[in-house]
Amino acid sequence: MDTDSVVDAGALLKRVQRIFEQSGMCFRDALLIADSLVAADTRGVHSHGVLRVPDYVAKLTREGVNPAGSPRVARQRAAILVVDGDNAMGQIACDFAMREALDRAAQFGISAAAVRGSNHCGALFYYAMRALTRNMIGVAATNALPTMAPWGGRDKILGINPLAVAIPALDEPPIVFDAAFSVSSHGKIRVYHQKGVPVPSGWAFDEGGQPTTNAARALSGLLQPIGEFKGTGLAIIMGMLSSLLSGAAFGTELGNMVDGPVPGRDGQFVMAIDVSAFEDVDRFRSRVDGIIRQIRACAPAPGFERCYAPGELEHEIAGRHRRQGVPLSAATLAGLDGCESALGLR
Repeated sequence: MDTDSVVDAGALLKRVQRIFEQSGMCFRDALLIADSLVAADTRGVHSHGVLRVPDYVAKLTREGVNPAGSPRVARQRAAILVVDGDNAMGQIACDFAMREALDRAAQFGISAAAVRGSNHCGALFYYAMRALTRNMIGVAATNALPTMAPWGGRDKILGINPLAVAIPALDEPPIVFDAAFSVSSHGKIRVYHQKGVPVPSGWAFDEGGQPTTNAARALSGLLQPIGEFKGTGLAIIMGMLSSLLSGAAFGTELGNMVDGPVPGRDGQFVMAIDVSAFEDVDRFRSRVDGIIRQIRACAPAPGFERCYAPGELEHEIAGRHRRQGVPLSAATLAGLDGCESALGLR
């Protein structure tokens, strides 16, 4: 069974940034993509952390993603944007789109950007949380390679197509929701597979559509949706927002888990909402504090210690990991070693 090692977050950031620079990215872009991955690990979202580095290096060096891609605004009507990602990594395209949306929301009160020509963008909280320092609400969605079936089916034609929303608070940690519409993600199952342990019941089906806890069979099978038809319905909607508005690919147009994605076909959708355009900012943020405290004060059900507002547990984990270091599996660290060796950094 795999065991974890604790790594300093700052040292990890520098290490991953160097790998992406050696893969052809400029310093700024390499730092951005490294920061997005380390931020995920710091918050305990290891499925979208530096586990992804070998896959991303392959995309940048062998599989057709443009390491020097430069996103641009391709179409604009007031606060509405279409962004062409220039086949850059999704982190670069999605971050560009959110920054453009934030600037326009400061002028118009609300702004939305649809992204095409992008690739895998990692954890969505990273972009939604960009809005918090500007007293705005951030929203981000993305399409994903098909790993689910529509409710009642068994063909792998639907992505889990997650949604993230970040809402600023006053004295409490912000509300941060980031989740796909499957019970778990393909990346999380990869973590279990690396560790050699079974996945929890209810996470996945095998290739025949039968429930399984075997991580290898889960990876080749189907992810289970949350809430049955509700989960697949929400995944369809988020996928359409992330693809049809910009002309990006939807579902099987993206590729598949066997052959991999088609470079530059991913799409994202981001939105920024300026709280001050609707309400007094301090009053709004104070009311968010009140909601968080009410949730925290809720009497726990049997088997639970307490209730958490969305993002509160991840906020606590991030604080602990910044102080004590980030736990990473031996397989993840071996992946970084392998990238450094292949790129001449060792």
